[in-house]
Amino acid sequence: MAIIRVKNLLIRTYIGFNPEELRNKQDVVINMSIKTDVSEAIKNDDVDNSYNYKVITKKVIALVQEGKFKMLENLTQQVLDLIMKNPNVEWAKVEVDKPHALRFAESVSIELEANRKI
Repeated sequence: MAIIRVKNLLIRTYIGFNPEELRNKQDVVINMSIKTDVSEAIKNDDVDNSYNYKVITKKVIALVQEGKFKMLENLTQQVLDLIMKNPNVEWAKVEVDKPHALRFAESVSIELEANRKI
């Protein structure tokens, strides 16, 4: 098993419920950890035998850029659900940061994780 990490993926989206947030896109920073079996990819050095992190990253970007989210919790859950659709994912964790959400804080984040029940 391996843990694939995508770190600090910066995407602009509509996030929030205040009038200004509904009109203007804001930055979110996404970190994903994905546990999956890559033993065949290691043996064969072949992307077809691996979990293609480029593909899932593009799907996450499309989901977030095209979506409108009131709550950080909802955005985080939707990203996690998208990752967990792949049956080869055993476990995943997603953290979404909203920079400058609070006046005296660098950011606010939500972290969610899921396990595939065997």
